[in-house]
Amino acid sequence: MPLAKALELAQEYDLDLVEVAANARPPVCKLMDYGKFKYESAMKAREARKNQAHTVIKEMKLRPKIDPHDYDTKKGHVVRFLKQGDKVKITIMFRGREQSRPELGYRLLQRLASDVEDLGFVESNPKQDGRNMIMVLGPHKKKTEAMAEAREAQAARKAEAKANPGKSQNAAESDVEDENSVGEDIVDEVEAPAEASADA
Repeated sequence: MPLAKALELAQEYDLDLVEVAANARPPVCKLMDYGKFKYESAMKAREARKNQAHTVIKEMKLRPKIDPHDYDTKKGHVVRFLKQGDKVKITIMFRGREQSRPELGYRLLQRLASDVEDLGFVESNPKQDGRNMIMVLGPHKKKTEAMAEAREAQAARKAEAKANPGKSQNAAESDVEDENSVGEDIVDEVEAPAEASADA
C-alpha cells in the first residue's frame, strides 16, 4: 500500500501509522493508537519488574554459649527469612578461650540446620574463618514463589476484611465489655461485706 494511502487511512480512523519492521522489504507499518500502545508496554514492563526477584542474603549472628530462649528467637528469624525465599548466612562468633572449642559452634550450626531442614538446606557447610564460623542456608522454594504466596495471603486477608467489615472493632468492644463485667462482679463482692458489717 502506498504511504499516502496509509496516512489517509490513519487519519480517517483517527489512529497513528507506526513502523513495526523498518528493515523488512517493503517496511511494515501498523495502524494503532500509539499512546495506548506505549501505556500497555509500560504496564507489561512494570508487571515483569514486580515478578522479578532479587536474591538477598540475610545474616544472623550467634555465640557458642547462646541461651535457649535467645536461640529460639534467632531460629524464628531464620525461619522467617527462609519462608520469604531469602538465603541466610549464619555466623558463630568466638571470643577468647571459645576459639579453642570450635566443635561447640559446629554442633550449634548442625542443630540449627536440622531445626529448619523442612524450609531450607545447607548450601555451604560450616567452615572456620578466623574467629568466626560461617554456614549458608538456602530456601527450598524460590523467591518468586514466596512472593506469590505472600501476595495471595494478603489478597485473602483483604477479601476477608471486606466480607466482615468492623469485625476486629466488634471483637475489641466485646473484650472491653467482658472486662467491665468482671470489674462489676468484683465491686459487688466488695460491697456485700460492707453491708453485712452495717447490719451487725
